[in-house]
Amino acid sequence: MEPETFPEELADALVGVQRLIRRRLRREMPDPRLRGAEAELLRLVVTRPGIGISDAARDLGLAANSVSTLVNQLARAGYLVRETDPADRRAARLLPTSAAETRLREWRRRRAALVRRHVSGLDEADRQALLAAIPALRKLADTLHEEAEES
Repeated sequence: MEPETFPEELADALVGVQRLIRRRLRREMPDPRLRGAEAELLRLVVTRPGIGISDAARDLGLAANSVSTLVNQLARAGYLVRETDPADRRAARLLPTSAAETRLREWRRRRAALVRRHVSGLDEADRQALLAAIPALRKLADTLHEEAEES
């Protein structure tokens, strides 16, 4: 049986790792610096080109007007293009620019190198424990995502 503090310790560990990765990468990436929500939206649009603002807002758990603000910032930075949806002239489709795809590819490359470097410094038992935890962490993320969609 897990200790009562397990949920809090797990959440703290996950947040801590994510924060440290983000901080390290932010220092290494070229300008302009992207805030967390901007980077999340950029990743979403690269993964799902043509996504609309309302769908992006729902996926990110943000208000549509907040996503519109992020879209404007990323468009000014040269990372997103907003096109009118031919099926609904009132709606916009979001498309990544080649600069966005290049930046995201570079960010992923640097992230993998950073994590690889630090994981390789762990002993074999810790590396295997992290590897074994990946499916459970993905299931946890899926249930959190499903709950967010229901709200």
